[in-house]
Amino acid sequence: MSDTAKPLAGIKVIELGSLIAGPFATRILGEFGAEVIKVESPDGGDPLRKWRKLYEGTSLWWFVQARNKQSLTLNLKHPDGKRILRELLADADLLVENFRPGVLEKLGFGWDALHALNPKLVMLRMSGFGQTGPMKDQPGFGAVGESLGGLRYITGFDDRPPVRTGISIGDSIAALWGVCGALMALRHREVNAGVGQVVDVALYEAVFGMMESMVPEFDVFGFIRERTGNIMPGITPSSVHTSADGKHVQISANGDAIFQRFARAMGRDDLANDPSLADNAGRDARRAELYGLIDDWVARNSQADVLATLEAAEVPASAIYSIEDMIKDPQFLARNMFIDGQLPDGKSFKMPGIIPKLSATPGSSEHVGPALGADNQSILQKLGYSTEQIAQLKTDGAI
Repeated sequence: MSDTAKPLAGIKVIELGSLIAGPFATRILGEFGAEVIKVESPDGGDPLRKWRKLYEGTSLWWFVQARNKQSLTLNLKHPDGKRILRELLADADLLVENFRPGVLEKLGFGWDALHALNPKLVMLRMSGFGQTGPMKDQPGFGAVGESLGGLRYITGFDDRPPVRTGISIGDSIAALWGVCGALMALRHREVNAGVGQVVDVALYEAVFGMMESMVPEFDVFGFIRERTGNIMPGITPSSVHTSADGKHVQISANGDAIFQRFARAMGRDDLANDPSLADNAGRDARRAELYGLIDDWVARNSQADVLATLEAAEVPASAIYSIEDMIKDPQFLARNMFIDGQLPDGKSFKMPGIIPKLSATPGSSEHVGPALGADNQSILQKLGYSTEQIAQLKTDGAI
């Protein structure tokens, strides 16, 4: 597919980010056609290049997180490095950064300076606590955002300390909010004032924004949501159960009509016909009893039999998938949720597919994350630098 067929074709993005939140946001933009120039330090670049499982010295995560991006190395403490960044930003549409607040200002790239340089520029700023408030200068990774934003407090079982979700979900949620904000700001620039603005995303607020009815429940009733393991108090039945072969099944039979079908599928017409279980409030009042009955039924059957029975009864249920399960599942395959990439040595490998699915202008992965500084020559030549000047910049430590 040509870039012109993608919805963000013609949008130029400069990324001053590292690790997860900022780079995940620009990855999404790049998948849908934005030109993303990732600016990295010449001294090793983004630390994500060395995170988790490495292939010939480079993180497999990096190859996915930086796909479709160009890598330009700039020493932002060097005058020439700063000059090149200004030249890039002079006609850019979006700057994405996730430094601690104040760092860019010290380098001479605060909002006032950038807005004067390029009034149409949108600046997406992602940080632990936002650009204002008493905590703005504190460092804050996704784990801190998840903790302060309420997610960690309600995750896990009530007889144990809080637990993490298994991925850096706080960073990823912040990235999604960041993409939403950036696109809204670009749309505003297009149809209204014609000028850019700052999109300020705090990791803790990004998580907090997902906390459902927590605020009004506390404000009106003084209710504090606590850890409840796999069940959802007030929404019954919905939980995880273990089958006879030691596998796990998520069953979500909390709709009124669904519960009746579920009860009959278990051979319990008495439950299906019990008027006290006809609505969610009644079922929730008897949730300990119901979960015990469901546990017993699932424990007498294999996972496959449970899932087949519930599928026939049109009851929402699923196995708890590992990546090994996902990679061979017909639904994932039918939706093209695994796409092929090529490692630097030519080896093919699987990457996650593109989300969301656009019917007319779908996203794609054109290439995997580049080597550090792989695009220095081409980017600088477009800015008007000669081969000799580029070589001198490297000698001087600017790139």
